[in-house]
Amino acid sequence: MSLPAPSADALAASHALQHRIAADIARHGGAIPFASFMEQALYAPDLGYYSGGAAKLGKDGDFTTAPEMSPLFGAALAQVAAAIMAQSAPHILEFGAGTGKLARDVLTELAAQGVTVERYAIVELSGELRARQQEALRDFPQVTWLDGIPERFDGVILGNEVLDAMPVHLVMKTDDGWRELHVTVADGRFAYQPAALAPVLAAQLASQVPEADQLPPGYVTELHGTACGFMGSVGALLARGKGAAILLDYGFPGHEFYHPDRATGTLMCHYRHHAHDDPFYLPGLQDITAHVDFTAMALAAQDAGADVLAYMSQATFLLGAGIGELLLRTDPADAMRYLPQANAVHKLLSPAEMGELFKVLVVGKDVELPAALAASDRAHRL
Repeated sequence: MSLPAPSADALAASHALQHRIAADIARHGGAIPFASFMEQALYAPDLGYYSGGAAKLGKDGDFTTAPEMSPLFGAALAQVAAAIMAQSAPHILEFGAGTGKLARDVLTELAAQGVTVERYAIVELSGELRARQQEALRDFPQVTWLDGIPERFDGVILGNEVLDAMPVHLVMKTDDGWRELHVTVADGRFAYQPAALAPVLAAQLASQVPEADQLPPGYVTELHGTACGFMGSVGALLARGKGAAILLDYGFPGHEFYHPDRATGTLMCHYRHHAHDDPFYLPGLQDITAHVDFTAMALAAQDAGADVLAYMSQATFLLGAGIGELLLRTDPADAMRYLPQANAVHKLLSPAEMGELFKVLVVGKDVELPAALAASDRAHRL
């Protein structure tokens, strides 16, 4: 691959993480599940992608998220948050808040509407991103940071591109049935090694992958155990309280996710705004993601006691949340101000950009969505 060269310090950090993972592989008899490799590559203390110090978002990072494109994304979410908080409590909990821009845009819009947010709590695993958030949100005293999921919560939960960064298990169909892909060290490099499918993964495969036995040999896909566990925790949290969680990410319902033509899975890596499919390239310096199985996410939340309130494309959600009206706050005749915002909104809505690939799942308890969103619900497609 022709990718930008890292700095000497970054390369040294990646090598240190590679040695740490290789030592873990040796301790476990020569191989570890890919999910363990992915977890260490992303979250190993001080060296993992999200726990280290490298910039991740924006023009100097590895990818750009929707909040970085336009403040209208957060302003649109604020419209929905206000409606949910009016039925529950004036609290927001955000997982994985990135640079803090989404929180800032949501709080700014709500303040402009006269809507009080008593507490905006953030759960952030990255020390570098938490520091950026604290700087970006220094003018909002109601913002606090948590180290984990609280016992009880009433209000709105936000998660933008959180589920895709959770470790996944890789499984492969062979002539002898399904196998899990482990990671080993061969000739000084990380490599895949098929292994027997553990009973818990076999059960997950049976429940998550429609017609798994009919998929062809060589078919590779992901099982989302960690994300399902997270959604179960969110569902249980909402079941004990009152409110809704809004999860935005790229992915598909299960019957589309495990289509026979998607034979190599959805695993993708992001490094300096380059996308590729090699998770073993410079561990700790690149993001590793997988598309989200939204059917599995909805079922996990539902099994934990929450209700599935809506599922739709990002474009449908943002339009229902009023992003078009928000754009028109800027006079179209003022081309210098209007055109950049219009271009950003186009990227958020266009089927060729983020509008269709990104989906929105809303789960909750004892609240209703605004009528424009409820009318656009496509949960029957899950």
